[in-house]
Amino acid sequence: MLVPGMPLSRFTILDLTRVRAGPTCVRQLADWGADVIKIEAPPDGKEGLGGERDGFDFQNLHRNKRSLTLNLKTPEAREIFYKLVEQADVVVENYRPDVKNRLGADYESLSKVNKRIILVSISGFGQDGPYGKRAGFDQIAQGMGGLMSITGAPGGGPMRVGIPVADLCAGMFAAQGAMLALLEREESGEGQWVRTSLLEAQIQMLDFQAARYLKDQEIPGQAGNDHPTSIPTGVFPTSDGHINIAVAGGEIYERFCKTVGLEHLISDERFSTADARSDNRVEMNALISELTMTKTSQHWIDVLNEAGCPCGPINSMDQVFADPQVKHLEMAVSVDHPRMGSFEVVNQAIKMSRTPSSVRTATPEQGEHTDDILSELGYEQTTIDGFHQNGVV
Repeated sequence: MLVPGMPLSRFTILDLTRVRAGPTCVRQLADWGADVIKIEAPPDGKEGLGGERDGFDFQNLHRNKRSLTLNLKTPEAREIFYKLVEQADVVVENYRPDVKNRLGADYESLSKVNKRIILVSISGFGQDGPYGKRAGFDQIAQGMGGLMSITGAPGGGPMRVGIPVADLCAGMFAAQGAMLALLEREESGEGQWVRTSLLEAQIQMLDFQAARYLKDQEIPGQAGNDHPTSIPTGVFPTSDGHINIAVAGGEIYERFCKTVGLEHLISDERFSTADARSDNRVEMNALISELTMTKTSQHWIDVLNEAGCPCGPINSMDQVFADPQVKHLEMAVSVDHPRMGSFEVVNQAIKMSRTPSSVRTATPEQGEHTDDILSELGYEQTTIDGFHQNGVV
């Protein structure tokens, strides 16, 4: 399904993924124009991994795809799959590492069919090693990857993040890996095996906290809503709620103190240096909180931003999408579903001036495009009918 003018319109992606990390990867490619064929098991009355098909999550993850059902455990379906591989550019899977081998979807098998094919594999903990055969789950990766040890209030015990950050980041890194491999293929003419995992993605996302340990052997702990190093940065109460204030560096600190009428804190030896503010953050936060509680959230947001001191609201989800800047950025986009009508899904965060992404079609029904895709491969309708009758598709 060629989408002229879009960055990835010349590429065909075979999607063997389910749940979240894999579909997140493929969604990136689909939204930028790739022809994505989602390969699903034929209907068997059981609910597959990935949630209810008509639910918000599934609909958000699988837009812009065509759906083909294949029972890859049958020789006939395997033959169809390899015919698709011959013409495709990328295969994306997030099976447990041993499953792809049983299905013949491993890189060695695929590269024999098409030396230009790129296989993107997402696992829980890597394709091999001590934990290679374990099934991956986001919260397990958050814990193993160190994120839960630095999230939450000090002394409050480990806390998971409110989104499946390991899943999502693994999917994003996998999409980046697919595009890197496509770029490299332009030089070498050959495909390759791209791999990432929830654990690796989670560790890379630790960023400065991980670097802090690796360079200085300092083990970071929980800081709650306080920033680990930039102080005062955190959540402060107002007369009608809470706000975030981010004061980083001496210049902004002085500007902040002058703006809110706390000039005396600039020279106070307890807070006059970054190290002093770190040592006395609880006392400093208490003094700031006494002041911010006297006015509304909007008052402080307006006053502080006008003065060049970063400050913002703490929005509930409805407030996020009602925000004028979020509306301006078009982070909610409508999609038309032939059965459920029009509804909104989450838009892409990347914007390009000439070749924007687009949500073109809603998540397909299971097997909606099976006959069309088989016809494109050259199968006659009588053969396709036989595939249906024999449980191949």
